[in-house]
Amino acid sequence: MNHVVIRRPRIEDEEELKQFFNIVITDTFAREGLAEMVEDIKNEIEMKKKYLKADFDSNGEQRYFLIALDQDKIIGTIEYGAASELITSCTNGALKELVEVGTVFVRPDYQRKGIGNLLFNAVVLTLQQKGIAEFCLDSGYTSAQKIWKKKFGEPDFLLKDYWGEGFDHMIWRLRSN
Repeated sequence: MNHVVIRRPRIEDEEELKQFFNIVITDTFAREGLAEMVEDIKNEIEMKKKYLKADFDSNGEQRYFLIALDQDKIIGTIEYGAASELITSCTNGALKELVEVGTVFVRPDYQRKGIGNLLFNAVVLTLQQKGIAEFCLDSGYTSAQKIWKKKFGEPDFLLKDYWGEGFDHMIWRLRSN
């Protein structure tokens, strides 16, 4: 994947990013066996759009996105910002001061090609350059949890059956260096 470019999104990328969120989030829920959770899918898409707007409005201060492109096509995103209410409440505030690295999304036809790793490494490098030594990461998606567990080991916080029986939520506290 030598031709992949990672950069900050521009305002002219906004419409394509919104379509990207629709495609990837809908696909992710379907792969997780949760396609019937239409309202949750809609909420997740709206949250990502809100985060993108916060990035544009604050020039990356409130939320900070990176996008991966193949030619001129958006194939992946990652973002970071303040730890979510979910992370703060489920850890009794233990991680509330940390930055949260948000969902790594990769187009279905580009998954398993290292794009997620490229994006993750780029965001960690960005955190290092900004002097951010620690961050947190969470996941309720079982497919992503397998990847994060392989990469980082067992989570620091395990919320058993948080999303229903057999659907846990996991939170990791990580160092950027």
